[in-house]
Amino acid sequence: MNPNLLQTPIDYLKGVGPNRADLLRGELGIHTYQDLINLFPNRYIDRTRYYKIRELQENTSEVQVIGKIVHLKTVEQKRGKRLVATFVDDTGEMELVWFRGHKWIRESIRINVPYVIFGRCNRIGHQFSMPHPEMELLTEHESSLRTAMQPVYPSTEKLANKGITNRVINKLMQQLFTETGGRFTETLSPALLGELSLISKQAALFNIHFPKSQELLAKAQYRLKFEELFYIQLQLLIKNLIRKQKIKGYIFDRVGEHFHSFYDDHLPFSLTGAQKRVIKEIRHDLGTGAQMNRLLQGDVGSGKTIVALMAMLLALDNGFQACIMAPTEILATQHFNGIKELVGDLGINIKLLTGSTKTSARTEIHEQLLSGELHILVGTHALLEDKVKFHNLGLAVIDEQHRFGVAQRAKLWHKNTIPPHILVMTATPIPRTLAMSLYGDLDISVIDELPPGRKPVKTVHRFDSNRLKVFRFLKEEIAKGRQVYVVYPLIQESEKMDYKDLMDGYASIEREFPKPEYQISIVHGQMKPADKDYEMDRFVRGETQIMVATTVIEVGVNVPNASVMIIESAERFGLSQLHQLRGRVGRGAEQSYCILMTGHKLSGDSKTRLETMTRTNDGFEIAEVDLNLRGPGDIMGTQQSGVLHLKIADIVKDNQILKAARYYAQQLLKRDPSLAAEENKVIRYTYGQLSKHKNIWNYIS
Repeated sequence: MNPNLLQTPIDYLKGVGPNRADLLRGELGIHTYQDLINLFPNRYIDRTRYYKIRELQENTSEVQVIGKIVHLKTVEQKRGKRLVATFVDDTGEMELVWFRGHKWIRESIRINVPYVIFGRCNRIGHQFSMPHPEMELLTEHESSLRTAMQPVYPSTEKLANKGITNRVINKLMQQLFTETGGRFTETLSPALLGELSLISKQAALFNIHFPKSQELLAKAQYRLKFEELFYIQLQLLIKNLIRKQKIKGYIFDRVGEHFHSFYDDHLPFSLTGAQKRVIKEIRHDLGTGAQMNRLLQGDVGSGKTIVALMAMLLALDNGFQACIMAPTEILATQHFNGIKELVGDLGINIKLLTGSTKTSARTEIHEQLLSGELHILVGTHALLEDKVKFHNLGLAVIDEQHRFGVAQRAKLWHKNTIPPHILVMTATPIPRTLAMSLYGDLDISVIDELPPGRKPVKTVHRFDSNRLKVFRFLKEEIAKGRQVYVVYPLIQESEKMDYKDLMDGYASIEREFPKPEYQISIVHGQMKPADKDYEMDRFVRGETQIMVATTVIEVGVNVPNASVMIIESAERFGLSQLHQLRGRVGRGAEQSYCILMTGHKLSGDSKTRLETMTRTNDGFEIAEVDLNLRGPGDIMGTQQSGVLHLKIADIVKDNQILKAARYYAQQLLKRDPSLAAEENKVIRYTYGQLSKHKNIWNYIS
């Protein structure tokens, strides 16, 4: 069929017209025939069964009945009137009722002619009544394209109010199939169709809108979901291939003095199998001559910093500089101190650059960077300033990258004529299914085991009524010389309320843990940065035993002596946040605890979150549960979920199809990277059309 026909504006479809076209465009984004074809039903109503009036039951399901209207009357009621019809079949009678649109309904109804009615029944006394039924003459019902499995399309209140009901959309869909002859161009290669036993594009589109049976509907859905995910994966994989071909990277082929001395003499503990595997993946990337662009995922405390340091040492061994950029000053300072301690006397020049670095120190950093004397620069956004110029930056490590915008990351690229290798680290586990779609163009490494000697944090859920017991436990831990975090939720809409919660909590802790026996730090968003740092510092140095805070401590503060994390109103936190907060403890050799405090009233989702936290410490499992609860868009924030405006597939529910789509896209590109082979002509054409348009579905038919 001529694909241009599908680009016809929707105004020209018989039954639409200018007013309906404006509504369809505004409410559902339907501009063309193509968009209407790709308006897929949300659900289906099974209309395979016809009930007799005698069989009707009082429940919420919709039923259809064949019969005749034998009588019509108007009944006065307190407000206005209602129109009542007596509807009969050979087993009994019932009423049909309309509260509005009387005149039009009265004129259109034919007495003593067989109708099929459809709707929900109410029982009034001994009789059933169906308000505002869908009605169709039996003769029309038998000849229409509409099938036993009736589709229910996405809609809005405005459409319903303007009379564009599900039935109208169904009629428009029939009209569209009539005008196009139901013929649609195939978009997958014969090889894929054969190997996966997929039905044709034409059959899939017909059966998604007018399914003849449950089985055909399932085949249509699988085919269209696979196709959507296949082209998204193809796009991401091709982007990755092109980047590797086009963007050259420095070749680090030497494993020299820095790397070997560190590995042999300065490693504080043996590397885990996962760390070794990831270092191997990074070394491979650095030797290929293409720019590395790798995402390193690992739970809190899994040893990502050591891996990043060893990658930086490879850069040094090959005569290059390296940098590591963190989202906050606290985290940058922590990386700096940690790395300085690890490399000890290896003769590596490391400096820290943040917003509060003094001018004299800045000048020295700028000079040493340019001359190449400075080997590793650790810092915050300050690294991105134009004044910061490297002699030869070979590797940039970005920590917690979702806190940096794309434009900020791009600035690092332009610090050199050839862009540096990029290693992105995150302690926020991203479920595999989501990572495949959001970061499908990055290579992904995962550290999925903790270093030996780390004890998993024990997590318990306690109700507010157990608070005195919890306080007793804290006193025991403090007596052993440990420190405690108490965290309150921060919900932007009501800062006054947050502040009040925090101050109330602080007051009750002060009463229970009086000075001078106990010292308490407090940190919240309304404090000046200098005061915040002072309070944090007291806690880090062990001068205070309890830190009362809002979620500002979520990322990065490392106090190995802190062994208890209390999360107040834990039901108000998301799963990933609870997991991040728990990661603040369990950093020393001692057993650590996370106590989730809540009231007794909990929603179903809150119960699931608390149960998940007490059951597992596995960040990836937690992320999967989070994805099921919240959906993909929420997890990554709207700015990054652009790739996920899916028409029919669901990243969570259809993850098996997603894996298959990625696998077949990878195999295809291995055999035919430029899609030049004759058998892939269809895929090449479809992909070419897609690349011109942001919306993947616009050209898939």
